[in-house]
Amino acid sequence: MTLLIIIFGALTLLAGIVIVINPEVIFGFLRNNLDKLVLHILAVVIRLVLGAFLIYQSGASKYPFVIEIIGWLSIVAAVFFAVIGRNNFSKLMAWALSRVKTLGRVGGVIASAFGAFLIHAFV
Repeated sequence: MTLLIIIFGALTLLAGIVIVINPEVIFGFLRNNLDKLVLHILAVVIRLVLGAFLIYQSGASKYPFVIEIIGWLSIVAAVFFAVIGRNNFSKLMAWALSRVKTLGRVGGVIASAFGAFLIHAFV
């Protein structure tokens, strides 16, 4: 499971770098697939699985308390996305994507830092 967390961290780091360099690659994809059910399902499932992995493996990390907190936050986010329903999820995503011009690259830097932190915490 630790390897899966490291892989997720590497993918998050890579996505963050892509967002910093060319935000439209990822944000354009999200805009084009905003109304698809699979996006909502993935948002819930990935957060749920990642949260469970982080909580379960927190003891194997360099920062067990922080990793466990992040795991719980991920699960709370997954439950929130599941409870708000598909229509409100699409509205939330559309609102977030409307902020891309001003905050997109900042989000990319934050995503890169988060991915790097996960890798550091488990290597």
